[in-house]
Parts: sequence; structure tokens; C-alpha cells
Amino acid sequence: MRLIEKVWFYKHPARFVLVPILIPFTLIFFVLSSIRRWMFKLGLKQQVSADMPVVVVGNIGIGGNGKTPVVIELVKLCQSLGFSPGVISRGYGSNAESCPYLLNKSSTAEEAGDEPLLIYQRTNVPVVIGADRIADAKLLDEQGCNIVIADDGLQHYKLARDLEIIVVDGKRQFGNRLLLPAGPLREGIWRLKAADLVIINGALSTSNAELDGENILSMELTAQSVVNLKQGLSVSLEEFQSSFTKVNAIAGIGDPPRFFSTLSGLNFELNKTKGFVDHQKFAHQDFVEFEDTVPLLMTEKDAVKCKGFAKENYWYLPVNAAFSEQDKDSIITELRQLKINDLEKRETYGF
Repeated sequence: MRLIEKVWFYKHPARFVLVPILIPFTLIFFVLSSIRRWMFKLGLKQQVSADMPVVVVGNIGIGGNGKTPVVIELVKLCQSLGFSPGVISRGYGSNAESCPYLLNKSSTAEEAGDEPLLIYQRTNVPVVIGADRIADAKLLDEQGCNIVIADDGLQHYKLARDLEIIVVDGKRQFGNRLLLPAGPLREGIWRLKAADLVIINGALSTSNAELDGENILSMELTAQSVVNLKQGLSVSLEEFQSSFTKVNAIAGIGDPPRFFSTLSGLNFELNKTKGFVDHQKFAHQDFVEFEDTVPLLMTEKDAVKCKGFAKENYWYLPVNAAFSEQDKDSIITELRQLKINDLEKRETYGF
């Protein structure tokens, strides 16, 4: 974990030096982002509407909140309601030759970015990456999609949205509650009230009045199996744990300790662990300290970047976003309303 993240989330003593230094830059960030936001509100900058409903899944802080499992679950719910969904993403870390880029079966994490590739492999729906979200949405339209799910597009105000969902990490929440770079927030906590739904990922580490309201939902990340990265073999947790008494683990996500805690909560005995920065580009040299005789567990997001040099002892843990029936119904209600609104719009304007 980087020092600045320890300052943001864990009250590292370095905060007494770094935060005062960074506050002037936070003020500049606040002014510039506020001007940009108000320009869209006042119509000085024009929002562009896609020819289909747009669902934005984002957060008000840096990554590691659990957006990707939410996006995957939304794809499933949309399909259950008769939608043909597609996903757009910035594609952080991608090196695609041109954008918008439509993922295909031969796409790699280097081309597409780790999260878009994971979403594509898990859902088999069209996934497009690119900085121009308007162009991305148009390409999805060409693929026959009739609803857009925007992964991490909350601050991309140019693309009009019909449903906003903010995901919050229940453990880390908002850190020191300051805007970047003195804190982890892209927008102030006030932004939660403007969202249609706020999803809390995991139990709250501390009570928070801002995370209490009718639009607040809860989810847990659940796992039932592990998958061998080299062979593609999926086995239940019980079967795996009956064969191996201890494991090693790595994570290159927003909050690596969260993954290690998840493994411990699933009764894995952790031998060695190693955290990397989010979106780490892995090479086999990164894992030389881990013995081949002990399984090496990683996140599914990390696995898409390690497949090319995977060993027999490389395994990953797929997770799913699990909601209570009541909270799932709340999401479905919002999606159904989008479908009704879209049908009325098409009947009115004849397209």
C-alpha cells in the first residue's frame, strides 16, 4: 500500500506533513471541478444523451470499492428484464491502438485493461473502452445493445445518465473526507444525496449518518469456488481446502488487505501475502518468492493479467455481489422504470 493511501485511510503519522502540503492543490482541484460541474448544470456545457438508457456505476473516491462485481450483477439483472446490455469503461492502463475499442475473445489485459476484460469474460456482453463515453455508447448501439452500463463514469458529466449508482467501501468509507490529493475523494460526500442508489460494500466499520437513507442498499461479496488459472478447473471451496491446508496470496487492487481478510474469513490459512498497487502489471518475477508447492491465490482481476505465465499452483477466487431480496428488488424497480421510460420515449418520438 502506498504511503499516501495510509495517510488517507489509516491516519499514518505522515499526514501531519503531507496533508498541509497538499491542501493548496486540493483547493485548486475543488475550484476547477466545481466550475466544470456548474457549467453542465447551467447549460454552458452540453450533456449528450445516448439513444438508450444509461446506468452509471461509480464512486466519489478512488478505486477499490467493489464497482466491478456490481456492474456484473447489473448486467445479469438487465438481461433478466429483457434488456440487451453493454458496458463502457475508461479502460485504465489499456494500450489499445485506437478507441473506442470493442473487446473480443482475443483481447488481452494489456489492450483492454484488467477490469473491462474481467467484465467481458464474466458476462459475454459487448464491452467498449475509450475516454470518449459518447463514442463508446454509439459503438454499443451498433452492437444491438439497448441499455448502457457505464463502469466508473460518475464524474463524466458530458454523458447524460438515467440512473446513478454510487458504490461505497463499508470499511474504508471516505477516509479523511478530503478531496484529492490531500484526501481520496473525487467529489464531496454531498454527492451521495444526488445519486439514485448508494450501495455499501460490506459491513460499516463505523456508523455514518451520511450512509443512512431510503436510497442506501447493502451488498456482500460472496465466493463459492476457486479456479485454477492454468487449467481453468473450478473446484468448491470445501474441496480445495480439504486438499490444501495453507495458501499464499497476492492482490493488486485498491485495498489488498481486504482480499486477504476475505480469504481469512473463508477459513483459508494464509502462509505469505503480498499487496501491489491497483492495476499492477504483473510479470512472473513478481512471484518468485512464493514456493510452487503451495497454492498462490489471487483476485479474478489479477488473474486476467497473469494467465500468460501461470503455473499449476496459480488459483483465483471469483466473487459475486450478493444483495438481500429487498435491495435487489429496489434495483430491479429502478431498471424496470428505465424500460418503461424508454418505451414511452420511443413511442413519442417514433424511433
